[in-house]
Amino acid sequence: MDLKSKIRIIEGFPKEKISFKDITTLLKDQVAFKECVNEMVEFLRNKNIDLVVGPEARGFIFGPVVAYQLGAGFVPARKPGKLPAETVKYSYGLEYGEDTLEIHKDAIRKGMRVAIVDDLLATGGTMLACCKLIESMGGEVVAVSTLIELTDLKGKEKLADYAVQSLVDYNI
Repeated sequence: MDLKSKIRIIEGFPKEKISFKDITTLLKDQVAFKECVNEMVEFLRNKNIDLVVGPEARGFIFGPVVAYQLGAGFVPARKPGKLPAETVKYSYGLEYGEDTLEIHKDAIRKGMRVAIVDDLLATGGTMLACCKLIESMGGEVVAVSTLIELTDLKGKEKLADYAVQSLVDYNI
């Protein structure tokens, strides 16, 4: 199936010169959504994944479904102040400032095999931060799977130490 044909492009959103990739059109198509999840699961299937981590917010869409199919647990990586128990934080630089991700302190144990699942790989900053956060907790990042990769932003280069899958590529 051509998953790219199921993604709506909205020019000028959320601001001029941005070409927004709207995945809601793929998500509402039960055949396309199932195909997307199946491809992610197939990539991760024989990697002995203990946990799937999904970065806020759209990682929450794909991550739990993929984790369920793999028989793995799911852990959300959230923005600061969103998780109720004690957390481990990782701050990282952005082109316009700094951001932080948090995971519950008791979510990942040493030696756990972890996959990261999200909707988009752009510059790679958030995904690399997620990898570093997991590793700081003793987890092993086994693979990264995304629906979309914006290839011109070269995010995959930041993730050269990891197995990375993207189902749909765009040049921006």
